[in-house]
Amino acid sequence: MSIDLPVGWLSETRRLPSPNCDPRPAGCEPELIVIHGISLPPGRYGGPWIDRLFSNTLPADADPYFVTIQDLRVSSHVLIARDGAMTQYVPFSMRAWHAGASNWCGREACNDYSIGIELEGADEEPYDDRQYPVLAALIASLQLAYPALAMGAVAGHSDIAPGRKTDPGPGFDWRRLERWVSVAGGRLAREVHS
Repeated sequence: MSIDLPVGWLSETRRLPSPNCDPRPAGCEPELIVIHGISLPPGRYGGPWIDRLFSNTLPADADPYFVTIQDLRVSSHVLIARDGAMTQYVPFSMRAWHAGASNWCGREACNDYSIGIELEGADEEPYDDRQYPVLAALIASLQLAYPALAMGAVAGHSDIAPGRKTDPGPGFDWRRLERWVSVAGGRLAREVHS
């Protein structure tokens, strides 16, 4: 997979641009990859709901849970669905709104310098086998495209927002990801810094 630099779009990936993004601060390049888990409604997979959330078109009447999140303005750079299919919502050159109040290595505002990757899943359930090689290939491609990512800094949402967020949760196998990233020619240096 390749990344169109400096624009920051993946080639051969479904694109659904989200309005929930803005420019990164001047001189700020991606230094961290943040792994998230998402399912809408919680614990259910498939359907248009993640796309609708990231495009601010989630219908509150489609599920009781949606009433609680209908006013959120959030996005992520990429979603990897259960079957391994990818959708890109925000170019990597822009700041996606995925981390919220966050801190990594003593640095706040992780959205400024991170890339957010959502995996369709739930904290307590195993992620799908098809998601790991796709995620690993994406990480390796990002590390080639953005020199500051070459150090392999990858964290879970729970690592940068402990006590507030729990994803990707115990259902995500970090060791498995590390093996896949190595196969893909990348590096994973997972240290928890909060």
